[in-house]
Amino acid sequence: MLSEKLQEMLNEQISKEFYSAYLYLSIEAYFLSLNLNGFANWFHVQVQEEKDHAMLMYNYLAKVGGRIILKEIAAPKVEFVSIEDALKTTLEHEQFVTRSIYDIVDASILERDHKINYFLQWFVNEQTEEEANAENNLKKFMIVGNDGKGILMMDSELATRVYVPITSTQTQSTQP
Repeated sequence: MLSEKLQEMLNEQISKEFYSAYLYLSIEAYFLSLNLNGFANWFHVQVQEEKDHAMLMYNYLAKVGGRIILKEIAAPKVEFVSIEDALKTTLEHEQFVTRSIYDIVDASILERDHKINYFLQWFVNEQTEEEANAENNLKKFMIVGNDGKGILMMDSELATRVYVPITSTQTQSTQP
Protein backbone atom coordinates (compact mmCIF):
# COMPACT_ATOMS: atom_id res chain seq x y z
CA MET A 1 0.00 0.00 0.00
CA LEU A 2 1.32 3.40 -0.99
CA SER A 3 1.80 5.67 2.02
CA GLU A 4 -0.13 8.92 2.32
CA LYS A 5 3.14 10.86 2.13
CA LEU A 6 4.12 9.22 -1.19
CA GLN A 7 0.59 9.67 -2.54
CA GLU A 8 0.78 13.37 -1.69
CA MET A 9 4.20 13.68 -3.30
CA LEU A 10 2.99 11.98 -6.49
CA ASN A 11 -0.08 14.22 -6.60
CA GLU A 12 2.19 17.25 -6.25
CA GLN A 13 4.43 15.89 -9.02
CA ILE A 14 1.44 15.41 -11.30
CA SER A 15 0.70 19.10 -10.80
CA LYS A 16 4.34 20.00 -11.50
CA GLU A 17 4.31 17.97 -14.72
CA PHE A 18 1.12 19.68 -15.91
CA TYR A 19 2.66 23.02 -14.91
CA SER A 20 5.68 22.07 -17.05
CA ALA A 21 3.36 21.54 -20.02
CA TYR A 22 1.74 24.91 -19.31
CA LEU A 23 5.13 26.66 -19.04
CA TYR A 24 6.35 25.11 -22.29
CA LEU A 25 3.10 26.09 -24.00
CA SER A 26 3.85 29.66 -22.92
CA ILE A 27 7.37 29.41 -24.31
CA GLU A 28 5.98 27.93 -27.52
CA ALA A 29 3.70 30.98 -27.81
CA TYR A 30 6.69 33.27 -27.29
CA PHE A 31 8.57 31.63 -30.16
CA LEU A 32 5.49 31.74 -32.39
CA SER A 33 5.35 35.48 -31.74
CA LEU A 34 8.94 35.72 -33.06
CA ASN A 35 8.04 33.63 -36.12
CA LEU A 36 10.54 30.99 -34.96
CA ASN A 37 8.36 28.01 -35.76
CA GLY A 38 11.15 25.46 -35.28
CA PHE A 39 11.75 26.61 -31.70
CA ALA A 40 7.96 26.60 -31.22
CA ASN A 41 7.80 23.05 -32.57
CA TRP A 42 10.45 21.87 -30.12
CA PHE A 43 8.40 23.27 -27.23
CA HIS A 44 5.15 21.88 -28.66
CA VAL A 45 6.66 18.40 -28.51
CA GLN A 46 7.85 19.16 -25.00
CA VAL A 47 4.29 20.09 -23.98
CA GLN A 48 3.06 16.70 -25.16
CA GLU A 49 5.82 14.84 -23.33
CA GLU A 50 5.12 16.67 -20.07
CA LYS A 51 1.44 15.76 -20.27
CA ASP A 52 2.51 12.14 -20.82
CA HIS A 53 4.68 12.28 -17.70
CA ALA A 54 1.76 13.58 -15.64
CA MET A 55 -0.53 10.88 -16.95
CA LEU A 56 2.00 8.12 -16.22
CA MET A 57 1.98 9.21 -12.58
CA TYR A 58 -1.80 9.61 -12.58
CA ASN A 59 -2.26 6.10 -13.99
CA TYR A 60 0.28 4.66 -11.56
CA LEU A 61 -1.60 6.12 -8.60
CA ALA A 62 -4.84 4.65 -9.95
CA LYS A 63 -3.25 1.20 -10.46
CA VAL A 64 -1.88 0.98 -6.94
CA GLY A 65 -5.11 2.15 -5.33
CA GLY A 66 -3.84 5.58 -4.44
CA ARG A 67 -6.04 8.64 -4.17
CA ILE A 68 -5.65 11.06 -7.06
CA ILE A 69 -6.09 14.67 -6.01
CA LEU A 70 -5.58 17.21 -8.77
CA LYS A 71 -4.00 20.42 -7.52
CA GLU A 72 -4.21 23.98 -8.77
CA ILE A 73 -1.82 24.80 -11.59
CA ALA A 74 -0.22 28.24 -11.35
CA ALA A 75 0.01 30.57 -14.32
CA PRO A 76 3.37 30.19 -16.06
CA LYS A 77 5.85 32.90 -16.89
CA VAL A 78 4.62 34.62 -20.05
CA GLU A 79 7.20 37.34 -20.65
CA PHE A 80 10.63 36.45 -21.97
CA VAL A 81 13.18 39.16 -22.68
CA SER A 82 15.11 37.06 -25.20
CA ILE A 83 15.60 33.65 -26.72
CA GLU A 84 18.34 33.09 -24.16
CA ASP A 85 15.90 33.89 -21.33
CA ALA A 86 13.39 31.34 -22.62
CA LEU A 87 16.07 28.66 -22.98
CA LYS A 88 17.55 29.39 -19.53
CA THR A 89 14.06 29.22 -18.03
CA THR A 90 13.69 25.78 -19.61
CA LEU A 91 16.95 24.43 -18.20
CA GLU A 92 16.26 25.84 -14.73
CA HIS A 93 12.78 24.34 -14.77
CA GLU A 94 14.06 20.90 -15.78
CA GLN A 95 16.60 21.07 -12.94
CA PHE A 96 13.73 21.93 -10.56
CA VAL A 97 11.70 18.94 -11.80
CA THR A 98 14.71 16.65 -11.40
CA ARG A 99 15.16 17.73 -7.77
CA SER A 100 11.46 17.14 -7.14
CA ILE A 101 11.60 13.62 -8.55
CA TYR A 102 14.74 12.92 -6.51
CA ASP A 103 12.81 13.96 -3.39
CA ILE A 104 10.13 11.36 -4.14
CA VAL A 105 12.79 8.72 -4.79
CA ASP A 106 14.48 9.60 -1.50
CA ALA A 107 11.15 9.27 0.34
CA SER A 108 10.49 5.91 -1.33
CA ILE A 109 13.90 4.67 -0.15
CA LEU A 110 13.25 5.84 3.42
CA GLU A 111 9.90 4.04 3.37
CA ARG A 112 11.42 0.98 1.72
CA ASP A 113 8.75 1.14 -0.98
CA HIS A 114 10.59 -0.71 -3.73
CA LYS A 115 7.62 -0.77 -6.09
CA ILE A 116 7.33 3.01 -6.40
CA ASN A 117 11.11 3.35 -6.40
CA TYR A 118 11.25 1.05 -9.42
CA PHE A 119 8.48 3.07 -11.10
CA LEU A 120 10.34 6.33 -10.49
CA GLN A 121 13.60 5.14 -12.04
CA TRP A 122 12.15 5.75 -15.50
CA PHE A 123 11.62 9.40 -14.52
CA VAL A 124 15.14 9.67 -13.13
CA ASN A 125 16.48 8.51 -16.50
CA GLU A 126 14.05 10.72 -18.40
CA GLN A 127 15.18 13.77 -16.45
CA THR A 128 18.78 13.09 -17.42
CA GLU A 129 17.67 13.36 -21.04
CA GLU A 130 15.41 16.37 -20.40
CA GLU A 131 18.20 18.36 -18.74
CA ALA A 132 20.71 17.40 -21.44
CA ASN A 133 18.35 18.52 -24.21
CA ALA A 134 17.61 21.83 -22.50
CA GLU A 135 21.30 22.43 -21.83
CA ASN A 136 22.25 21.56 -25.42
CA ASN A 137 19.70 24.03 -26.79
CA LEU A 138 21.04 26.76 -24.53
CA LYS A 139 24.69 25.99 -25.40
CA LYS A 140 23.95 26.02 -29.12
CA PHE A 141 22.20 29.34 -28.78
CA MET A 142 25.14 30.75 -26.81
CA ILE A 143 27.38 29.80 -29.74
CA VAL A 144 25.21 31.53 -32.34
CA GLY A 145 24.19 34.42 -30.10
CA ASN A 146 22.10 36.97 -31.92
CA ASP A 147 23.42 36.03 -35.36
CA GLY A 148 20.31 35.81 -37.52
CA LYS A 149 21.70 33.08 -39.76
CA GLY A 150 22.67 30.99 -36.75
CA ILE A 151 19.26 31.42 -35.17
CA LEU A 152 17.53 30.41 -38.42
CA MET A 153 19.82 27.39 -38.69
CA MET A 154 18.96 26.36 -35.15
CA ASP A 155 15.28 27.01 -35.87
CA SER A 156 15.47 24.62 -38.83
CA GLU A 157 17.12 21.97 -36.69
CA LEU A 158 14.51 22.29 -33.92
CA ALA A 159 11.73 22.03 -36.50
CA THR A 160 12.70 18.39 -37.12
CA ARG A 161 11.77 17.21 -33.61
CA VAL A 162 8.85 14.81 -33.69
CA TYR A 163 6.59 13.74 -30.84
CA VAL A 164 6.85 10.05 -30.06
CA PRO A 165 4.27 8.86 -27.53
CA ILE A 166 5.63 7.00 -24.54
CA THR A 167 4.86 3.29 -24.78
CA SER A 168 4.53 0.68 -22.07
CA THR A 169 7.66 -1.06 -23.37
CA GLN A 170 9.63 2.13 -22.72
CA THR A 171 8.23 2.40 -19.23
CA GLN A 172 7.97 -1.16 -18.03
CA SER A 173 8.41 0.25 -14.57
CA THR A 174 4.94 1.78 -14.73
CA GLN A 175 3.46 -1.65 -14.19
CA PRO A 176 2.96 -2.26 -10.44
